[in-house]
Amino acid sequence: MHGKQAMQGNRPYQKAGAVIVAASCCWGVGVSFVGKVHATTDPATRLAMLQRSRGSWIAGQFLTAAGTAAVPVGFARFAQAIRSGPAKTLATGAAAALIAGAPLFVVALADRASDLEKFAYRRGPSWPFLTYSGLHIGALAALGAGLLLSPLKPWTGITAAASAPVFGAILAGTKDIPPFVFYLVETAVGAQLMRYEERTAPITEEADPGTLGLAHP
Repeated sequence: MHGKQAMQGNRPYQKAGAVIVAASCCWGVGVSFVGKVHATTDPATRLAMLQRSRGSWIAGQFLTAAGTAAVPVGFARFAQAIRSGPAKTLATGAAAALIAGAPLFVVALADRASDLEKFAYRRGPSWPFLTYSGLHIGALAALGAGLLLSPLKPWTGITAAASAPVFGAILAGTKDIPPFVFYLVETAVGAQLMRYEERTAPITEEADPGTLGLAHP
């Protein structure tokens, strides 16, 4: 008598996706502290808001920095989990770009926490943020291409790949871009990585003799 066959599922990217989603959520929570300050155009009003909520602002910068540093770790784990080939090369390049850019934004966040007036009046060089954003956009382009070459659902790669030129155009035209748009895309990618199930070869399940009427009295 033959046993019945069952497909065995494997989630090779689940841990990487969980890190990406958790880190992106941490980033989002942190940046939401005194969130209205980012939409306020008057420097004096921004400074007054920050001074009233100094503790919350500083805590938010720490959370945002933690998320910024952790997201590249998730994508590095994803790249490591991919089998060799073009997809792995592209995912590795994306992770490398994120790793290179993260410290620039972490330093900027530390500066925001320590000098409220400097942030409120937008003083200081803009190149660290522009470089961080440019690297992030390049990472999304490479990630999107890599995902399209992987067995994941196409919409995941299309979303990442299509967002890169749009974000690049915004950054080039305005010299600014809200970073949360990067993390929205990455959260969607991370969620898909968590859900992806790789089907492996079927395994044979031995039938229970009792169910076949072969059990001894």
